Amino acid sequence: MRILVDTHVFIWALNASERLSSAKRAALESRANTIYLSSVSVAEIMIKASLNRLRFDHDPIACAERLGFELLDFSAMDAALLKELPFHHRDPFDRMLIAQSLAQNTKLMSDDRRLRYYDCDLL
Repeated sequence: MRILVDTHVFIWALNASERLSSAKRAALESRANTIYLSSVSVAEIMIKASLNRLRFDHDPIACAERLGFELLDFSAMDAALLKELPFHHRDPFDRMLIAQSLAQNTKLMSDDRRLRYYDCDLL
């Protein structure tokens, strides 16, 4: 299975794995799955850290690699889907992750209940 993680899932996997359900932890740890961290999440972390809205003193790329996650760049093809997404959710980072998940045919792992209103495949 191909899984794109929401930013908070990535942070929890690093610092607070107890916040992840056992099913999510199992999916992240399964070698049968390919887990992706989006460049969108890296941007979100760096922007929020620079605004002091998030404390993150690590290199997110090195952290993703240490966890065995693959990096996934946000492409023009991914961005093109943003025009068609309904505004159930206004957070631009989450909207980009939804579009990327749809364009790249991945499941999106998140605990954000607002994402269920979209046609993306959620975990």
